[in-house]
Amino acid sequence: MSRLTDLIAQTKAKDSKLGADLDREFKVLSSRLPFGLNFERHSPEAVELPLRHIRKGDKVRVLPERGSTKKGDQRLWQVKAIHKAKKLADLELLGTAEAETQSVALEELVVVAEFRDTIYPGLVSTGKVERGGDKPFHSVINGENYHVLKALTYTHRGKVDAIYIDPPYNSGAKDWKYNNDYVEGDDLYRHSKWLAMMERRLQVAKELLNPVASVLIASIDEKEYLRLGLLLEQTFVDAQITMVSSVINPKGTGRTGDFARTNEYLYFVRFGVARVGTRSDESDVGTEVSWETMRRRNLASVRGRKGKGACGPNQFYPIFVNISTGAIVGRGEPLPPDVARESIIPPNGCVAVFPVRPDGTEMNWEYADSAFDKWWPNGFIRANGEKNEPQRYIVQHLPNKARKEIAAGTVHIEGTRTDGAVIAKYTAASSKTVTTQWEFTSHSAEHGGTGILKALIPSRRFPYPKSLFAVEDALRLFIKDQPDAIVVDFFAGSGTTAHAVIRLNRQDDGRRQCISVTNNEVAADEQKALREQGLFPGDVEWEKHGICDYITKPRVAAAITGKTPDGEPIKGDYKYTDEFPMAEGFEENAEFFTLTYEAKDAVNHNLAYARIAAMLWLRAGACGKRIDKLPVDGWEVADTYGLLTEVDKATPFIKAVNKAKVLRIAYIVTDDDRRFQAIAKRLPDGVEPVRLYESYLTNFSFANGE
Repeated sequence: MSRLTDLIAQTKAKDSKLGADLDREFKVLSSRLPFGLNFERHSPEAVELPLRHIRKGDKVRVLPERGSTKKGDQRLWQVKAIHKAKKLADLELLGTAEAETQSVALEELVVVAEFRDTIYPGLVSTGKVERGGDKPFHSVINGENYHVLKALTYTHRGKVDAIYIDPPYNSGAKDWKYNNDYVEGDDLYRHSKWLAMMERRLQVAKELLNPVASVLIASIDEKEYLRLGLLLEQTFVDAQITMVSSVINPKGTGRTGDFARTNEYLYFVRFGVARVGTRSDESDVGTEVSWETMRRRNLASVRGRKGKGACGPNQFYPIFVNISTGAIVGRGEPLPPDVARESIIPPNGCVAVFPVRPDGTEMNWEYADSAFDKWWPNGFIRANGEKNEPQRYIVQHLPNKARKEIAAGTVHIEGTRTDGAVIAKYTAASSKTVTTQWEFTSHSAEHGGTGILKALIPSRRFPYPKSLFAVEDALRLFIKDQPDAIVVDFFAGSGTTAHAVIRLNRQDDGRRQCISVTNNEVAADEQKALREQGLFPGDVEWEKHGICDYITKPRVAAAITGKTPDGEPIKGDYKYTDEFPMAEGFEENAEFFTLTYEAKDAVNHNLAYARIAAMLWLRAGACGKRIDKLPVDGWEVADTYGLLTEVDKATPFIKAVNKAKVLRIAYIVTDDDRRFQAIAKRLPDGVEPVRLYESYLTNFSFANGE
């Protein structure tokens, strides 16, 4: 190790960047655990940005000739100069000892961003749907998800209540790319690349989650579920992690000579005080509530036992049952451990019933004597059947859950038996504890996934969409009681998560919002045909076939408007939980964005505001009016935030801020920290002061480890 350290030090002296890279990788290797999940963290992961204009200093690749299906030059070049008149760029090859240069037409180049590069993101709106009045907007962002997650560290750090992701399953069937290449089944590093890809994104996602209470839900199948489980444990050390098996295809996938797979898996990663909710079950409607035995079962509840889990002193007492009617008539006093139960003389015509197992072991009752006195008169405790055992009668009680359901109106008391015990039946769906094995008709991928998507965008196909109702059920467990929850899906695919959040809002008039992130990748089989037509990524005719523009955005728009992309009313009805015609749509708002990559100097000198504007609006809650242009008066106040661009106009700005009702943030543009602090002190309580562009630039330098 010491020899390697010396060699790295020598390298740093000659080439500081190379030395720093080697030092970073050495530290990763030296800190690697001998146990747990070990994999190659393939670096650098990179992405091509066909929509980005080329600037001096950019890393680029040279594209193949139009019409060719061959891969272009995969080497990275740096732009040293741009000749606008000639539309040429002078390039120098990166990573070589000897300099190699060439001049190439700008249209033959594509910008490349490596994931270790610091980015300064912006957002450009590409459309919106407004039917929700003053509700917050859902967002669909077209961009490389790693970079969008970085962007969200500025707008939503620590604010996200739930993340739901359905990452590529790494089937080997060209279902995802690593460094611009499809990862196929014969790739020896297939699993390693997948883990490296996932780890980078999960580490950034971790910064977005609310540490007080939040959840990350990830669905996966058998190809990577073991590795994903280990990765989640190593990434989220303090979280509670549970895996659920869910049947999504009851028929099973046809696999000759193999098992027919019916299920997939969901990991629930819980943070802080996040707890699993209950599941609504309508199957009990009209049936009687289940009673439970009142004799405690576990060995810690043996009479006279002391220590952890032991019962109190007043839980062993006689319950008197009338022999002729089988009805409880009262109880006796609790017995100390040294008093034999046989010493108790019951009232005439009655028997003294104690909590005793068939083998003679004396236990305790569920309730102390005082609790018995509370619940028995209400008809919540009963004797139910005589037995020839040490405990002569079965004694039952309505558990706490049932009593709460009676109070809530889910259960109705229809009358009483002759012994006074209530007759209680379910009149509405009951709440049941969720198990780790799910088998619900609504979770069928065929009907709840493919069927729903076909109705929304009839002529468009997407492979293996999730059941809308499965995603809805998973999220409901955690955000049912959070009407303002923020949900993120950074593998948005067909937009199922956004649709599920929209449905949850309708069920309780919620104002939850979903941020859906996906790239605009074109399917592998379509790419070849488009290249043969002479098209490149970035061309309008190419981009319109991408997943975001062709599937995600149209699906979200169709769900809200109730109309297909052709303007026709959607056919069919929603089922389960909330049933109504799909053509009704939803009272929701959504806006569609494309991620941009800004120059640091342009941001710092207030020249990139038009692309930064949407991020300021997102950080303030994505609600109401947005300030899209620099205000001519030097300040402006929108619904949830204000912007001060000229500090000399602070007084009228502060007055306007004080009049605003729901203002969250005041953005103040200044390089002078003293003046920023002075203005911040004048803001009303509850309004967060944010300095531009210092906070923005510092955030992304910090997020990249600088």
